[in-house]
Amino acid sequence: MTSDRSVCDLTATALARALAKGELSSRDAVEAHLARIASLDSQLAAFVTVICDAAPTRVGPLHGVPIGIKDLTDTAGVATTYGSALFRDHIPSEDDLGVARFRRAGAIILGKTNTPEFGFGAVCTNKLCGPTRNPFDPVLTSGGSSGGSAVAVAAGMVPLAHGTDFGGSVRTPASFCDVASIRPTPGRIPAPHRPLGWDMLATHGFLARGVDDLELALSICGGGDVHDPLSIGVVNEDRPVAVRPRIAATPDFGIAAVARDVRARFAAACEALGAVADVVPSAPDCGGAIEAFRTLRAAHIANGYGELLKSRRAELTPTVIWNIEAGAKLSAEDYLNAERRRTAIYRSFRELFSRADFLVAPAASVLPWPNEISDVTTIDGAALETPIDYLAVTFIVSLVGFPVLTLPAPRAENELPFGIQIIAPPGCESRLFAFGRTIENKLGFSHRWPQLP
Repeated sequence: MTSDRSVCDLTATALARALAKGELSSRDAVEAHLARIASLDSQLAAFVTVICDAAPTRVGPLHGVPIGIKDLTDTAGVATTYGSALFRDHIPSEDDLGVARFRRAGAIILGKTNTPEFGFGAVCTNKLCGPTRNPFDPVLTSGGSSGGSAVAVAAGMVPLAHGTDFGGSVRTPASFCDVASIRPTPGRIPAPHRPLGWDMLATHGFLARGVDDLELALSICGGGDVHDPLSIGVVNEDRPVAVRPRIAATPDFGIAAVARDVRARFAAACEALGAVADVVPSAPDCGGAIEAFRTLRAAHIANGYGELLKSRRAELTPTVIWNIEAGAKLSAEDYLNAERRRTAIYRSFRELFSRADFLVAPAASVLPWPNEISDVTTIDGAALETPIDYLAVTFIVSLVGFPVLTLPAPRAENELPFGIQIIAPPGCESRLFAFGRTIENKLGFSHRWPQLP
């Protein structure tokens, strides 16, 4: 029989093939991954809750494949805390649609992965669990807010995990933990219970050790739902990837604070991409993007959590309190001016893609920092205006709603993980996956295992 070690080394697609061929039983796959969790999670704290939710009969393309679900997302009959002590005992009666689609495909949920309270925080910790530690150096952060999912995948506790991404919450942990991620076009994965139906800042996403797994996950969870107006409007704009694609490259979108060591790593990644693509320095006009995102994000958080702050303030973390209060004094004019700026930036992105197949940028503005530092307040000694500004290199993409694939960049043995964002126009996920496979296989933009016990 295949050893536990090699079972946990398999990608989700490879594991699904082995299970379909009868080379491995789902019991063996589950037991191997549960053993890995038992061995490592006391050190890494990737999971808030560990369960075993088996599909009784063969039902779909992920039958028997273990996965993790971020603890911001409802799972029927399984504790969903949203990273908050206020919801320590909360057990939803209904699955989120994406979770339901995973279950129907035969996936086995092994647990809920850790997240900061309500997903707000640079370090993946809360009053229930954490900090989630980076498997490449447990002193360092895994990144917020899908850090639990990133670590679970990077360490082989599951081959595939779900995440959510508002300003970079899938992409930053993926960069820090040397795994791949996808933040699809908003609406590609429906959210029919989202209170603000036209809100496109936050999306579901996935983390895995390879592009094929991300594409498989999106094929399972994607597809329209009449109760999500964004999902009805998703148009597939894909065309075949050019033999030698045109890539626009920017380290900072012209406005984001990015550390010197990240700029150097990104330059090396762009040089490597030159082997298969024409890479030209270029960026859309993103003037005002930071201020626009701050305003829109603050307004959404204040609207969603303002009542909780009034009634349960003492039980909330300082990060959550800051995030809610940031939007308390905004006016309708502030909000609409931010939307006006957002529209102009979207159109500038569209103009850039009239002359480029992809836009690439760093997947994080800094490298992983120690867990005891709760927020990034400076970059290279320069103070940031707010605690979220270190995410500008990712939240600019969230602002305009373009799909983005991240992949680990090639690195020396002694270097910390670092990833790149590969951005395409809305509806062009297939183009991203095709190009991602090329550089994953030909250029080494791929996951490397941490040294684990």
